[in-house]
Amino acid sequence: MQNINRTIGQASSFGNKKLRAYTNFVMIYLKSFHIPSESEENGFFIDYSGNNRLTCYNSFYPFQVFPAKGLSDMTFSEITIFAGGNGSGKSTLLNIITERLGISRTSLYNKTDFHSMYMPLCSGEFGIYDRTQMRELMSVSKFITSDDVFSHLLDVREKNDNLDFKRKIWLENRREYIINPGQGPREIDMDDPESIRKYREFNEQINTSRSFSQTLRRNIGTNERTFSNGETAIKYFSDKIEPGGLYILDEPENSLSSEYQIDLAKFIESMARFYDCQFIISSHSPFFLSMKGAKIYDLDAQPASVKKWTEIPNMKLLKDFFVEHNDEF
Repeated sequence: MQNINRTIGQASSFGNKKLRAYTNFVMIYLKSFHIPSESEENGFFIDYSGNNRLTCYNSFYPFQVFPAKGLSDMTFSEITIFAGGNGSGKSTLLNIITERLGISRTSLYNKTDFHSMYMPLCSGEFGIYDRTQMRELMSVSKFITSDDVFSHLLDVREKNDNLDFKRKIWLENRREYIINPGQGPREIDMDDPESIRKYREFNEQINTSRSFSQTLRRNIGTNERTFSNGETAIKYFSDKIEPGGLYILDEPENSLSSEYQIDLAKFIESMARFYDCQFIISSHSPFFLSMKGAKIYDLDAQPASVKKWTEIPNMKLLKDFFVEHNDEF
């Protein structure tokens, strides 16, 4: 835990990357975002009512998702959170914003035939207008999903497993050389540099354990340092989130224990306050919803509206649960 806290603390330096003169001024890159209202969606369907393609669909997703919530225009703060239960549209909204703004993403998501028709009806208003600043912003901005974190965890594990397997083969070969010293490149062509290299490498392997270790590292590589899943996830976020960026995070609490959720929430608060970052997050974790200065949209409300984190139904449920079991602590 101490190592990861140090990692988060050191993340604010970001190596040798260029940093502007960061201050306590809040940076809001994306000021607002518009998705089609009920009347706009109705207009779309009227325009396409004569299109036979529409008659073969049972769903027009992402149409007909948000008008029922009364959600059309959203404004953002340095940290904005979409809260709601499963199926409330949190991830859908983040995907729409990401695609419409052209923000970089790694994970794919399912699109319907109507996405290309829906996107032109959406628009975002930025608080910066200089083209150079916009290019800099988009070069670091990212959409990070829980799938990205899980994929990274699996990649690290697979990389280390592959290196372990290769290392095992090399060790078995060395053991065979020691048992049967007659095997190996006994003949050497002094006019062939490649033959000389192989002969020297072979002798390094069988003569000294130190040289053999160096040979292993040079030819196979070293394992990536491993942490617990939670620690690795925290490090992934701290590596990906750079100063001066707009970051869209889809349920970052997944794969994190409560302790690490608190750490990540503090990291996000710090990046927003001191390093000119803006965050748009979907979450139902109390540790993220309670972040200082966060603007929270309750997508379960009718209509969807901005609320305090203590007014979110799921938070009230948690409070009631702990009050009921207070005597057990």
